[in-house]
Amino acid sequence: MSTDHLFVFGTLLSGYDHPMARLLSREADLIGEASCRGRLYLVKHYPGMVISADQAEQVFGELYRLRQPRELLRTLDDYEGCGENDVRPHEFVRQHVAVAMRDRTLQAWTYLYNRPVAHLPRIASGRFLQH
Repeated sequence: MSTDHLFVFGTLLSGYDHPMARLLSREADLIGEASCRGRLYLVKHYPGMVISADQAEQVFGELYRLRQPRELLRTLDDYEGCGENDVRPHEFVRQHVAVAMRDRTLQAWTYLYNRPVAHLPRIASGRFLQH
């Protein structure tokens, strides 16, 4: 499955002052606010999302359409620590998820946390910028 959509919920959000967030805003088109079924945790100064089976557990973020998906995803994979040359197991993995917008649901790439979360504080609101 291939997609040119990316769901972001943390340091890549348009409201976050980070060089990679600025790169994403230059190289992709912000479609709008979106959500994904999952739980959000504070890993360090950044969040990690894990998928949830509970419909009530939502992570809120933004959906982008990538203009050059292959190149941009390679850069973002390196940033997220899951690039070709990063040590395994990766802290994050890029995976397709169902993303809900006001008027539709679609598949998008996102970066899921790939480590145990039992010791991490949960961001119960599902909104990283409001924690």
